[in-house]
Amino acid sequence: MSTAVWNDAGRRIHIQEVGPRDGLQMEKAFVPTAQKIAMVNALSAAGLAKVEVTAFVSPTAIPALADAESVLRGIERRPGTVMTCLVPNVKGAQRAMGAGADELNLVMSVSETHNLCNLRMLRSQSFAGLREVIAVAQQGQAAVNVSLSCSFGCPMEGDVPEQVVLDWSQRFIALGVQGITLCDTTGMAHPAQVHALVRAFKARWPQTPLTLHFHDTRAMALANVLAAIDAGADRFDASVGGLGGCPYAPGASGNACTEELVHALQLMGYDTGVDLAALTQVAAGLPAQIGHDIPSAIVKAGPVHQLHPAPASLEEIRSRAHERLQATANGL
Repeated sequence: MSTAVWNDAGRRIHIQEVGPRDGLQMEKAFVPTAQKIAMVNALSAAGLAKVEVTAFVSPTAIPALADAESVLRGIERRPGTVMTCLVPNVKGAQRAMGAGADELNLVMSVSETHNLCNLRMLRSQSFAGLREVIAVAQQGQAAVNVSLSCSFGCPMEGDVPEQVVLDWSQRFIALGVQGITLCDTTGMAHPAQVHALVRAFKARWPQTPLTLHFHDTRAMALANVLAAIDAGADRFDASVGGLGGCPYAPGASGNACTEELVHALQLMGYDTGVDLAALTQVAAGLPAQIGHDIPSAIVKAGPVHQLHPAPASLEEIRSRAHERLQATANGL
């Protein structure tokens, strides 16, 4: 890793928030529509480059996001923040575009086993369906991003060869999509692997926007982000409060935590464009909405520049320390 990654002052890193979709879809408690709208508005106002607002999927499959149209129609639009939505098929794409989505996010897995477990389809079937979605989006002039799950490993198959990931990326890039996201769906990525795959992708498609989507399942999300930055990446998904996970991978806990990532990068001199205090305020309000604690270390401990008052007895302690020092000097 080059020395530049530790203090690359002013380099812009785009932070893309997935909590309203990827985080809330895992929650048992239904967050009311008005609260979802307020959450998205607050995240947008905090300066996130992109917010994944919701998913246009069957309410039976994901009841937590059954209010997708109402949420997308109800949010405020901030210049500079892209409002994206996950869509699984043509019907979902039409609903999302009708409600005003800036971008459609399509998902399939590069692992055959995970794709079958997650989507009930072979990879070839997923690709055929998503190709139709892309055609519909292009007719409607909506941007398309494709997220490739398990790009850094499958919990059932193990390692996924780099060439497999690049081959699936190529298929979608050839269809004219605007961006690709490589997803560490179950937290299996490690820095050396991330660095190699990002370098390979950037060398082949330097003009295609590349996003990295890491989970912190094994406490390597930040290390993987730094490895990706060193390899040339500048776009990262993260989830406020560290919410989220993969329902088809035992132990695959939440996404990279947005406020933890912003906090670390800002300390290192990167420009994220994000108001950390405003972002942390959103995270701090989550437990009351979802009914349980959140992983966020920033909510628990605060940022490093948040100082704490010295104990009221400090001057007494100082005085006694000086008395002991004086006694030692006098040979007592």
